[in-house]
Amino acid sequence: MRLLSVRLIVSLILGVTLVSLFSTYYEVRREKHGLRNDLERRAEVLGESLVGNVEPYLDERSLKQLQRIVGRFSNREHLAGVAILNTKLEPIAQSSGLAQQLKIQSLASSRAIADNKKESQFIRLAGQSQHIYILPLHRNDEVVGELVIVHDANYIDAQTARVWRETFLRVLVLVVLIEFITLMIVRWSIAGPIARAAQWMKALRTGRVGTIPIAMPDLDLLRPLTREMETLAESLTAARSAAEKEAQLREAGESLWTPERLSVHVRGKLGNSRLFVVSNREPYSHIRRGNSVEAMVPASGLVTALQPVLCACEGTWVAHGSGDADLEAVDGHDRLRVPPQEPRYTLRRVWLTKEEEEGYYYGFANEGLWPLCHIAHTRPIFRISDWQHYGQANLKFTKAVLEEMAGTEQPVLLVQDYHFGLLPRLVKKARPDARVAIFWHIPWPNPETFGICPWQRELLEGLLGADLIGFHIQSHCTSFLQTVDRTLESRIDWEHFAVNRENHRTAVKPFPISVEFPGTSRAQPEQNTYLDRVALLQESSVEALFLGVGVDRVDYTKGILERFLAIERLLEKYPVYQEKFTFVQIGAPSRTHIKRYHDFLADVQAESERINWRFQRGKWKPILFLNRQHSHVEIERYYRAADVCLVTSLHDGMNLVAKEFVAARDDEQGVLILSRFTGSARELRDAVLVNPYDIERTADAIRYALEMEPEERNARMQRLRKVVKEQNIYRWAGNLIGDLCEVRLDSATDSRAATRITAAIS
Repeated sequence: MRLLSVRLIVSLILGVTLVSLFSTYYEVRREKHGLRNDLERRAEVLGESLVGNVEPYLDERSLKQLQRIVGRFSNREHLAGVAILNTKLEPIAQSSGLAQQLKIQSLASSRAIADNKKESQFIRLAGQSQHIYILPLHRNDEVVGELVIVHDANYIDAQTARVWRETFLRVLVLVVLIEFITLMIVRWSIAGPIARAAQWMKALRTGRVGTIPIAMPDLDLLRPLTREMETLAESLTAARSAAEKEAQLREAGESLWTPERLSVHVRGKLGNSRLFVVSNREPYSHIRRGNSVEAMVPASGLVTALQPVLCACEGTWVAHGSGDADLEAVDGHDRLRVPPQEPRYTLRRVWLTKEEEEGYYYGFANEGLWPLCHIAHTRPIFRISDWQHYGQANLKFTKAVLEEMAGTEQPVLLVQDYHFGLLPRLVKKARPDARVAIFWHIPWPNPETFGICPWQRELLEGLLGADLIGFHIQSHCTSFLQTVDRTLESRIDWEHFAVNRENHRTAVKPFPISVEFPGTSRAQPEQNTYLDRVALLQESSVEALFLGVGVDRVDYTKGILERFLAIERLLEKYPVYQEKFTFVQIGAPSRTHIKRYHDFLADVQAESERINWRFQRGKWKPILFLNRQHSHVEIERYYRAADVCLVTSLHDGMNLVAKEFVAARDDEQGVLILSRFTGSARELRDAVLVNPYDIERTADAIRYALEMEPEERNARMQRLRKVVKEQNIYRWAGNLIGDLCEVRLDSATDSRAATRITAAIS
């Protein structure tokens, strides 16, 4: 720090001195130029007035008169003298002082007579600076001599010397002041914060994390460095936490999947290859906020699971660019590096027209496949235009994937969800050396139900282009194989759950998706569950003793209306819970411009208002319907405060809300009421399982959960948390990618199915 202070002070002194010298140099030049111009003007004025007085007396009879005229000017300021010369440059009359100081002939100029022009010049004679001003004299328009005016210009040199001297003194004073102020700034504004930052980094390095704040000490003067140091500190803290967690797991003999373990596992499996991911939703979207653009991260378990892998292997994520500022963020090839703070992998965006998005996503995917696969008694709608847009979108994404794969040997592709049922076969046709997997995040219905789809054959052929198809649970795998068996000519290997068709083998396996489980370093809540519950209810001006929570997209498959009816039946059957139990339904609006979803949202709002109108008393109401998007932090507050969480889906592939609730309850309290028609019910056996269509039993289950003994409630939650902790999102990604990397590639791939698919969608 001392060396820094010395360098800073010396640099400032040199800088100020040089700037002052350059400034003074130009100031002296300007001053000198101004003084010379002023002297020339005075000489000109004097000369013009003298010419008029002198020219009438230019003959030998008037020499005395001429001498008297020039003599009158001998005592003017800075005037050395005046002389009148004839054409031979001989003096006719001159000031007395001028003859003593200078030889007048040396000042004369024949050019003034020859050219009949005025002359002005500065000269140095005998070490003295002089200004000579010469004017031609006329008689009858003929040049008969010249008038010489001599000024002493030494005062100009004296004035410039004074400016230099004053500047030197000013610079000296400035240097002293700057040195003093710099020392104070360095001590107060730099040295102190840097010293605190050094102590902070030392504490991080030595592992005394608990004794210091995570936030970097304020260092305004070095703000970019501060941000980088904060990022470095977070990375160091995360790495140390991961190492400590791994050591604890080894000590306890546990095998928990973490982001670090997932990264190492996948790097080992991929070798020299690269991972490519395709999904409709992008991991980062750019949204315009006023005049600025912000990168937003969607609340998605998929991003949580796959981002560490893509970062580890410099992978590529291909997704639909849906943000209103997405186009501004990409380069000329529709790519950008993410995450924004520390770019580690590539995001490739695919653009869809409004018509394509309407037909592919909202039409065929969500009005056709979604209700078809969810047995929730909503009729699927199939339109030929939607199917064509679905095919066009799959072709667009295929083109983008193949462009990104160019130059990569044996790439690994992970396709996400029912939006891309045709893509695996299209990619496999172009790149037989690629290992392709698709994970189907929604249920797969029985063959009779799936047979409703007019294009079931094309969809199945597209899916069977993959080397690996993943579902949440085994029963979905079985339903898929049964559908293939009834629809396509193929050989089903029921022992190994695989399909052999057209010289290609496709494995079908269950991979139950999960959530991220919070680490042991998570901060504990500052207040107990009851106080937090009171605070949450007060925000909505409601008073209650017991709190239930449900978190869903407003979707007809989530059983929200059945849930409300069960709460109504609870209050009817057990009046003791009136004015005591409040249920908060967090309902994120979803696909509202689809008529079925728009109508369903209206039904949910109407039903909550009807039940509230029937039972509401004073500051208590039975149902709070919060119809807006909530952040994960906001939702977690409700998870942690609730006595009971209701997940009553009519049909669901997995439903991660159930696992999120369990992961949030590090107090090991709360009861999960879970529909047996969810994939989660296969794993979370200690939840209170219900049939959401059975309103009476569901109401009894809510009462049972509210009156459950603390010991049983605690034991159930401990077992639930153990399952979610061990079967977390990183294990899901590790198993899925690991199994895909071990797939044996076919020696040849028949392209006839891909040709049929392309023909069908065109």
